[in-house]
Amino acid sequence: MSRPGGLAPPVHAALDSVRSAPTIVAALRRADDLAAAATDDLTGGSHELLAAAAHDPADDVVAIAAVHALGALPASVGRPALQGLLTVDRPHLREHAAWALAGTAPALDAIGPLVTLVVEGGVGGMLAQGTLEAWAARTPDAVRAHLGAALTDATEPGVRARLVETLGLVDGPETVSGLLALARDPDEPVPVRAAAVAALGDHTGADVPEVVLVLDDICAGEGPLADTACTALHDLGLALPSRPPGAGPGGPGRGPARPAVLQLFLHSDIDASLSHAGQGDTGGIATLLVQLGDALVGADGADGADGGVDGAVGGVDGASGAGGAHRVVTLSRGRPADALTGLDVLTDPGHHFASVPLWGPPLPAAEAWPLRVEARRGIRRILRAARPDVVHLRMADVGSMAAAGAARELGIPVVLTVAPDPHVLVQAREAAGTLNRKGFGAADHAEHLVLRDRLLRGLAAEAAHLVLLPRPDLHREVHDLLGLDATAHERVSVVGEGVDLAGIGRAVSMVADAGRAGSAAARGSASAPDPATAPDPALPRALRDLDDLLATLPPERRDLPLALSVGRLHRVKGMSTLVRTWASRPDLYERCNLLVVGGDLDDPSHEEAAELDLIHAAVPAGEAARRGLLLAGHRPNPVVAFWLAAARQGRPGLAATDGVYVSASLKEEFGIAILEATSAGLVVVAPDGGGPATYVADGVTGLLADTADESALGDAVARALALARDPEAITRADEARVAVRERFGIATMARALGDVYARVAGAAADPRDGADGIRALSAAGDGHRT
Repeated sequence: MSRPGGLAPPVHAALDSVRSAPTIVAALRRADDLAAAATDDLTGGSHELLAAAAHDPADDVVAIAAVHALGALPASVGRPALQGLLTVDRPHLREHAAWALAGTAPALDAIGPLVTLVVEGGVGGMLAQGTLEAWAARTPDAVRAHLGAALTDATEPGVRARLVETLGLVDGPETVSGLLALARDPDEPVPVRAAAVAALGDHTGADVPEVVLVLDDICAGEGPLADTACTALHDLGLALPSRPPGAGPGGPGRGPARPAVLQLFLHSDIDASLSHAGQGDTGGIATLLVQLGDALVGADGADGADGGVDGAVGGVDGASGAGGAHRVVTLSRGRPADALTGLDVLTDPGHHFASVPLWGPPLPAAEAWPLRVEARRGIRRILRAARPDVVHLRMADVGSMAAAGAARELGIPVVLTVAPDPHVLVQAREAAGTLNRKGFGAADHAEHLVLRDRLLRGLAAEAAHLVLLPRPDLHREVHDLLGLDATAHERVSVVGEGVDLAGIGRAVSMVADAGRAGSAAARGSASAPDPATAPDPALPRALRDLDDLLATLPPERRDLPLALSVGRLHRVKGMSTLVRTWASRPDLYERCNLLVVGGDLDDPSHEEAAELDLIHAAVPAGEAARRGLLLAGHRPNPVVAFWLAAARQGRPGLAATDGVYVSASLKEEFGIAILEATSAGLVVVAPDGGGPATYVADGVTGLLADTADESALGDAVARALALARDPEAITRADEARVAVRERFGIATMARALGDVYARVAGAAADPRDGADGIRALSAAGDGHRT
């Protein structure tokens, strides 16, 4: 990989290097050299070579790399070839051509095809919209005219809404006039009017009295359109810097030791009680953000919020002593009615939750890229209201893309947690033979692999500080997979994720008390009630719910331990693989019952429905309980803490002791649920790569397995069941809990990140201390204009 400022190889040599790279990930890294070589080709003489490579039918990786190299050629000599790619029948090439054109001068002949991509929607539409936004700064009239022509022809509400949203990105009074007409038109569908209304809130330099008059009239109504108009009125009055020049971290008059932090995950419904945990994309990241935010501000909830479990679980271990931030704002998705809720208190001390309003039904992360403009607008609004000193981003998704753009606009430094995603999955699938260069384009079109790669590396190049998760051979992996030299600068920290040890400890104690009480009752009375038919009303609600579920098992299976798995119903989490493996092996289904926690069983998303179909193909729904399979759906995190403890300790008359925890995920960057299971005393099965390999002692506290191999996964579960019944299991479990407490408590994580935030906030307040060192770590571009 070329170093910034170094000499790039000639284009033909760089192209051959991409073609001969030993792996797909290595080829993606060498694509940077190809783009650098194209930049240095001052005559543009390599454009024919690159244009031919872009049409390579046998190597999609080379083709994609050549497309972006065409965009890097000086004087836009590669632009005609890119324009031609906008209409080819290979959708991944159309997307990349639209993306690459953003770095070239506007081409009038290409505006029409780009607008066509916007009409088609999806990621291609988002990328084309970004290029049109960039070009509109130089040729607003041409972009506006093409969008107007497309609106004349378009009739479908979703298409019209996308075109109107794109029109809103073009400056000028003519744009405002068009938006006003659309916003006022009662014959337009509500989503179309809403797109116009929201865009008007961004045009602060327009004829404000007329805009305010129209918005005020719509705001007086009811429903989501009225909510959007009220929010746009709010936005018109908030076109101010996030903090006054010269103000210190945490707002005027506050020192750098206790900064204000904003963190986000846009694909979850996050609240303080984690009531949606395991539903849709609301997985471990949501749990982490809630518990970490509480720990950072030193919130002590041990005597308070019950999280829905009879006051038993809440707060964080040592939280009152963490206190790495004055305040924390956690962002997640919301509805138009939520846009302004709580904005006025975001500068108060404590942990706050705010919503980014998004139209339409919730979308999984892989499908949410077209929400870029909505997300950026909503995040910008919250940043202006909250005035944080630091924004912490954690993944390459549309939320991070939008937040990075808004933070850059408002001058707020970014901390980025860097994990090699999707790089590890690409590497694993190539090694397994399920992904190759010829089929890479189709995979990229479906999963946006190159977009995520380039976005992640672009964010890393701009970040004020990088946080790395512990991994075996960390620095080599980060270098090989991401092209980053993580040893090169002091603004890099390795910080493990953390779990709420206090909450799990209370759950373990309460389950033990309940077990002793149940056993004593059974010993004291020959006519003790059957827990399957007469649950004890004194039990915590979480245990009553579990007992009700276990009671659906046939009597002959109630003396078996549980194999428990918690996570989203998503193919990456491997739930269907686990069910299929368990159901096909007598040495598993005869030795344990399988309890799967996660997913919305009543109203599943597309991804959840696909996983459920695979699960039911292995074990028909009508036979599940009889055969020992229990699907519990999503449960709040405090409930899961009880169930983990119950899997280890058993439930009298319903489940034996010595259960195990199984993560069948194809990859885990760290594995919060695995850590929680270890803290509850369970033997765990975990993926043999990524974070779990740094804390699971293979063959001692758990088993590390190739979870993509069903045979290896099944063998690991069988060995885990035996290990859980080993005479030394209790001693090993105690030692594992101590190790987790020392290394991976949420307070430990909060203290480490608190130090990072204070340093970043202090550096931002001192203009002499910039982020040039981080920028030198990566030669990646910024992914896309945000």
